Amino acid sequence: MARTKSTPTDPNAPAKKRHIPVRPPGIKSVSKSIRAGLQFPVGRILTALRRGNYAPIVRQLSAVYMGAVLEYLTAEILELAGNIARDRKKVRINARHLSLAIRSDEELNHLLKDVTISDGGVIPHIHPAMLVAKKGHLNLPKSNKSSQNDDSENINPNIQM
Repeated sequence: MARTKSTPTDPNAPAKKRHIPVRPPGIKSVSKSIRAGLQFPVGRILTALRRGNYAPIVRQLSAVYMGAVLEYLTAEILELAGNIARDRKKVRINARHLSLAIRSDEELNHLLKDVTISDGGVIPHIHPAMLVAKKGHLNLPKSNKSSQNDDSENINPNIQM
């Protein structure tokens, strides 16, 4: 059976109120990220916060704040990693560059101390005691200028002459 349009029985009855759009026609919708001026998806962050059962009520402002923090940290890490890649004359940032960038920055290293980056490698470091001394030179730690006059303090008892 085909559906037919029903007409009101009373022609003098007031017309039903039609749904009035919130915004005028021709204006497109604006995302939460664009309103906040962020690149990270505020709507997805808000959904993740609400589904995560972190709190009974999660405000939209908290998702905007979290998105801004994540965007700042990402920009900081990418800037440092990009500088390292450029110093090594590379075009792409890889995991090694990210690892070196994070571990070379004191604050990021403290924040991400428990994070393991796959294929990141290790930070190059050679303990000074492991360095090979040049021929004819003693591999001694640098001392104050005032103690250079006293030769008995500069001699290492473990090194035989």
